[in-house]
Amino acid sequence: VVKSSSQLRVPVRWRGQAAAAAVTESTKPQIQPEARKPKTGILMLNMGGPERLDDVHDFLLRLFLDRDLMTLPAQNKLAPFIAKRRTPKIQEQYSRIGGGSPIKKWTAVQGEGMVKLLDSMSPRTAPHKYYIGFRYVHPLTEEAIEEMEKDGIERAIAFTQYPQYSCSTTGSSLNAIYRYYNEKGEKPKMKWSIIDRWPTHPLLIQCFTDHIQKELNLFPPDKRKDVVILFSAHSLPMSVVNRGDPYPQEVGATVQRVMEKLNYSNPYRLVWQSKV
Repeated sequence: VVKSSSQLRVPVRWRGQAAAAAVTESTKPQIQPEARKPKTGILMLNMGGPERLDDVHDFLLRLFLDRDLMTLPAQNKLAPFIAKRRTPKIQEQYSRIGGGSPIKKWTAVQGEGMVKLLDSMSPRTAPHKYYIGFRYVHPLTEEAIEEMEKDGIERAIAFTQYPQYSCSTTGSSLNAIYRYYNEKGEKPKMKWSIIDRWPTHPLLIQCFTDHIQKELNLFPPDKRKDVVILFSAHSLPMSVVNRGDPYPQEVGATVQRVMEKLNYSNPYRLVWQSKV
């Protein structure tokens, strides 16, 4: 779903340089990517993760201060206390996986591939450039918007990297965009569109299905149909669920479409993991 408007509004319910088009005429010089100003910017929204162990504290502090994600009593005072207390444990966990989160690296890889495809598929809106906008680590959402405006982007797309919408994830990122302009007291120079969810996109479903089928094929044929498939999703506090957040239903929709693609070949369960 893509929603467009001439100026940014908060939704009621929330979900490198672009490569230049090659000039084929022999009489024209080849235009290098650096020579063309990007026209369309895609802001890739996510919570982010600390790249280094030294980033963990600030990541946790921003996370616990985010009232879209959670509400705490005396939050401005309690959040720094919790962040400081949790930092050593979280640093230890990140040490086990190489000392930091790989999410920025892989977001950049996806962004590069995305803008190359868009330049080829939609030359009218090219050149395209991706921007990374994280909530809790650099580059922050606000920093990405500043870079987009500096680049003179004409059309901006806020593209959530969460397939399923939640007020605490995609909603938080969209609110950050709103607050950026509200605090500046001016209208956006860019024309914004929003992709706020994609829980049943055919290619997402096909990707999950292919990976599951690949793993099922590793089991002996006589045991394969009895293998239980566990779909694990990040949990939400029940207080968030009870106020009508659509996330559990959208996760369920993803699971259902995947199982439909698998012809319900196996028993399956949707399970929830992690808590604050």
